Amino acid sequence: MQGIDVDKVSAWLVENIGGARAPFVFDLIAGGRSNLTFRVTDANGTHYVLRRPPLGHVLATAHDMAREYKIIAAVGRTNVPVPPALGVCTDDSVNGAPFYVMGFVNGVVLDSADKAALLDPSLRETASHHLIDVMADLHAVDVDAVGLGDLARRDGYIERQLKRWKSQWENSKTRELAAIDEVARRLSERVPVQQGTVIAHGDYRFGNCLTDVKTGRIAAVLDWELCTLGDPLADLGYLGVYWADPSNPQFRANDPTPAGGFPTYRSLVDRYAARTGRDVSGIDYYVAFSCWRLAVISEGVYARYLHGAMGKQEGVDLAALKLGPEGLAERALESVRRLS
Repeated sequence: MQGIDVDKVSAWLVENIGGARAPFVFDLIAGGRSNLTFRVTDANGTHYVLRRPPLGHVLATAHDMAREYKIIAAVGRTNVPVPPALGVCTDDSVNGAPFYVMGFVNGVVLDSADKAALLDPSLRETASHHLIDVMADLHAVDVDAVGLGDLARRDGYIERQLKRWKSQWENSKTRELAAIDEVARRLSERVPVQQGTVIAHGDYRFGNCLTDVKTGRIAAVLDWELCTLGDPLADLGYLGVYWADPSNPQFRANDPTPAGGFPTYRSLVDRYAARTGRDVSGIDYYVAFSCWRLAVISEGVYARYLHGAMGKQEGVDLAALKLGPEGLAERALESVRRLS
């Protein structure tokens, strides 16, 4: 099993996870393109989830398992649904890299139009509204009260993000894309005023949540590796990248909304505004910023696959992965040019 030292990890699980019983079966959960995620089944049939960084070289600022675990443990003390945080291992001698373990939560990751078929059309608006309500609840958390006040700087979120992702682009790019540089310049010239400091998930969408398809409720929010303290509208703008309105033919393959029956993105923005009282009139800037940032992230994913850092995963279309950053960069450029 690539990415798992079965004997050492099994011994660690028995010693550190209450009730866990050897032997364990490790299965790579399909779909992960960043950190590697495994379903772990113990001798009692109990399921756990183990997360570890990609194999091989990764950027120094990425894939901090202890940090991600800290966030999940903290958010788990609020009304925001997350998997139970069970334990973290920072001793590289156990598995060659840090990892953490969380409880297994039942639900469906709605990351395609085909997956949306598992959610009855009568529940698609309900699920969309709960997705926004959970975001609003996350943004209402007192960062100091849950012990995340030192997670990052509180001000200058967009400036920090622009600096970070420009640096990541330089460190991970496999080619030159002029649109990336132009969008970065235009975004830097018109940074909006930050509306408070919240826990910003950084990758918030249906595809990073487990949805209970019987009730249309979000069962757990996943994938917190990009989380930081920052501007709440960044999460809201990012969701717009993964939301296909009838009037907007642009959508991503891992977006379930083209299946139909989902409310418009604008209605979700308005719902968020009503729940939080925040001014959402500048949301288009954040959608453009999110397209640009996602283009940089996608280039990093493509580079890791090229260099073999993601292990042996069947069915990976490298040509499609290469096109992803290009399309996102062009969409970001179109969006930023429309800003008044």
